[in-house]
Amino acid sequence: MLRFLTIPLAAVVLAGVPCAASDPLPVAPMPRPVGLPAGTSASISAPLSSFSGRTEIIRTKLMREYGANADSERAVALGLAWLARQQKQDGSWEFDAGDKDDRAAATGLVLLPFLAVSQTHKDEKAKYQQAVAAGLDFLKKRCPTTGAKAGQFEGATTMTGQALAALALCEAYGMTRDAELKPVAQAGLNFIQKNQAKDGGWSDKPGGKSDLAVVGWQIQALSAGRLTNDLVVDNRIIKNAVKFLDGVSAGSRKSMYGPTDNADAKPGTLPTAIGLWCRYHIDGWGPSHPGLIDGVAGLAKSPPSETNRDPLYLYYAAWVLLRYEGEDWKNWNEGPKAADGSRKGGMRDLLFGLLVRKDGAMLGSWDANGDSGRRFGRLGTTALNVLTLEVYYRYLPLYKRGADGNAVQILEDE
Repeated sequence: MLRFLTIPLAAVVLAGVPCAASDPLPVAPMPRPVGLPAGTSASISAPLSSFSGRTEIIRTKLMREYGANADSERAVALGLAWLARQQKQDGSWEFDAGDKDDRAAATGLVLLPFLAVSQTHKDEKAKYQQAVAAGLDFLKKRCPTTGAKAGQFEGATTMTGQALAALALCEAYGMTRDAELKPVAQAGLNFIQKNQAKDGGWSDKPGGKSDLAVVGWQIQALSAGRLTNDLVVDNRIIKNAVKFLDGVSAGSRKSMYGPTDNADAKPGTLPTAIGLWCRYHIDGWGPSHPGLIDGVAGLAKSPPSETNRDPLYLYYAAWVLLRYEGEDWKNWNEGPKAADGSRKGGMRDLLFGLLVRKDGAMLGSWDANGDSGRRFGRLGTTALNVLTLEVYYRYLPLYKRGADGNAVQILEDE
């Protein structure tokens, strides 16, 4: 249950452990998010939740703490405006390449960057309230909560689409506690859990080989469900997913990952970024874990650039580097430090430079790029790049560096 307390912004925000004693499934405990930025004595009355970073006052502090700037926020604003203009009359969105038929995937993915800046269907002052409400209604109407197809989103042609739709509903529910969203979000999560493969992974199509790219989206949806505090996720599903991660990892510290096995596991790749993200969220890998340290070192050697800007790689890698903190994150986000102390050329500058800023139909979007661009088109590329530029505040961290800069500080509920 969420608790409301008046707390200083310098204090730590904690989220309660999911509790569902009446449920037949064992509920997976979620580490509490920690670490609001220090440096202010202002107080707020806030829900103790992983989604608290999205509120305006905390978001501003986190942007300053982690290195957002006026250009990155301008890119977010222009991106959201472009995405809103692409919405269909029925409330959905549609990819302009690849997975064009997977409207559940497109709608779920596009809703996420709106939710990340606290644009919800319940906030009457939100600029995009109607767009978000229409998108959520589209998903709700296409997800039965009972019957043979319970939890399966109509229009989700892949398990990636299933997870994206469920993720958006879980986040919206976690932020608003809208009772109408809860049964649909739970049904979506149940379908994901029901379709886990024997090896602990997931594939886009029934009977296919488990793929880490697909697994990453399922873990995101399940993690968001756990963070709401009352949606139920079976702990056995999480443990089995960790076994899948073990199977596709390589190296003495399991710091490299392959897409379907460990034969092609390499440092600084998209599968490795996804694997490290999953380890952080479901396997207790905080910033002093040897596997995360090694993995981050590999990602740091493959920084954002004109030739290394696949939106899905930037999305996952930015999240991992941010949670690792320190100089590696600053170099990734702002660029390496010059002799005069200035930084340029990082992820932040790269994405702003690639944004279409010329007036016209494409203003606020990014050209499709990489494998994910071929699958999701300009729409998906834009949604992912906006999410990457919202990484500073989208979720509060689960772990925090200790005073010595190394030890992981995991705060428990009192």
